[in-house]
Amino acid sequence: MTEIAAPAAGQSGRLPAIDVRGLGVRYSLRLTRKNTLRNSLAQLVRRDGGGGGHFWALRDVSFNVVHGESLAIIGPNGAGKSTLLQSMAGIIEPSEGEISIRGRLSSLLTLGAGFDQELSGRENILLAGAFLGIDHGEIQRRLEDIIAFADIGQFIDAAIKTYSSGMRARLGFSIATSVEPDILLLDEVLATGDQVFRAKSKERVLELAKGAKAIVLVTHDMHWVTEFCNRAMLIEHGHVIAEGQPEEIVRLHEARSEESRRSAGTPGG
Repeated sequence: MTEIAAPAAGQSGRLPAIDVRGLGVRYSLRLTRKNTLRNSLAQLVRRDGGGGGHFWALRDVSFNVVHGESLAIIGPNGAGKSTLLQSMAGIIEPSEGEISIRGRLSSLLTLGAGFDQELSGRENILLAGAFLGIDHGEIQRRLEDIIAFADIGQFIDAAIKTYSSGMRARLGFSIATSVEPDILLLDEVLATGDQVFRAKSKERVLELAKGAKAIVLVTHDMHWVTEFCNRAMLIEHGHVIAEGQPEEIVRLHEARSEESRRSAGTPGG
């Protein structure tokens, strides 16, 4: 199968908000078994040849995102998309390469991990403000708008531990997108909630993009990729396969996915 090479980044000449160079993330199979249950043995063997007691979740990943760009990261399950996003958010430390972030970064990944289970949603908004380095007075002024956007009713005053995963995502999204981040990282958040909230979420992300914010989105929703993102990147087995116009990258992803399904269904294939 012919692969399309990723184009050189930074074509606009603007200083990138995110600059990823030679990024690699290596996991030990022995020490991180619980974190890799979703990866099949076959995937692990393909990535590292089955030797050394480790595998590379990402390898030789390089790209950048300038302010005003909305980059969609797509690929099959287990490709390394979420690992890449977690590396940019500072949750995972790269094994090699470097990531440069310029500007205030907001991410549901870090906010979700930082929620205090015993505190109410309202209290967690204030806690998240402190976590993001926002002045207490500023987050207080935004409090009611954040609550209104999350639209979880009386649960805002209940402990987070009583929330469903969808309610947590709604609150996290409302916080992350209300603090005027320069860089926003999203992982499948737009697949959460009802149709009305998904529509509101998309409108909010578009507003941020129009405000010259840099957005990186991991998603399986190809409609979102082609209609709302201005760049896309395809990742498979921890490597960047192609980068470019969303329509072109989506077509490539769908074609490769179909060929993979046919190969898997062919005896001896």
